[in-house]
Amino acid sequence: MKLLVSISTISLLFHLLLPAAVQAQTPPSDYEISNFNSFHAAIYRGEIKKIEKHILDGADVEQTDNFGRTALHIAAYQSNEEVFKQLINAGSNVNAFENDRYDVVTIAAVANDLPMLLLALENGGDPKNMTSPYDGTALIAAAHLGHVEIVKALLKAGSNIDHINNLAWTALIEAVVLGDGGPKHTAIVKDLLAYGANRNIGDRDGVTPLTHAKTRGYKEIVHVLETK
Repeated sequence: MKLLVSISTISLLFHLLLPAAVQAQTPPSDYEISNFNSFHAAIYRGEIKKIEKHILDGADVEQTDNFGRTALHIAAYQSNEEVFKQLINAGSNVNAFENDRYDVVTIAAVANDLPMLLLALENGGDPKNMTSPYDGTALIAAAHLGHVEIVKALLKAGSNIDHINNLAWTALIEAVVLGDGGPKHTAIVKDLLAYGANRNIGDRDGVTPLTHAKTRGYKEIVHVLETK
């Protein structure tokens, strides 16, 4: 008897079994922090006056650490809004990418850091940026993780709602196949549909979000997806 494995199943297993360093964002490690230059160290510690002096002395605010993180990435990881604003005022690029192609919008979205996300968006952060090794978006990441308020903010900001990542999944599909079927992911499915997400876009095998929800026994999500 032949064992038949669908492409979508292979994609799911691939996603779940990747090493953590590839699956997730990579904040500065203790070793990297100990080797920060004086500017990045001041950013990490939130030392406003030292940062101001570096900037006045002509420090390059776009200089990167060994993982391609700018000072703005570090401030976002630290959830330091004051430093973030200071860097924006000094001309930092809010849409810069680090080595794994994460921007500050996606960093804030994954961290479920709504104030930082809103600050990034208010200062030109693009919710449509294609980010991560999965060619995804901040919206897809937030939908997968069940971050309800983050999803609402990104939808309001005009994220590309039907973007398809390199696993052939949209935010709607990820909310189902990588969610738990609970209240948070159900609310996200509702919000995505309310903003016009296409419920008929399937995965590589053509399996729709509705079929995935039925297969997993997610009754509330099935009800939402079946509601016209």
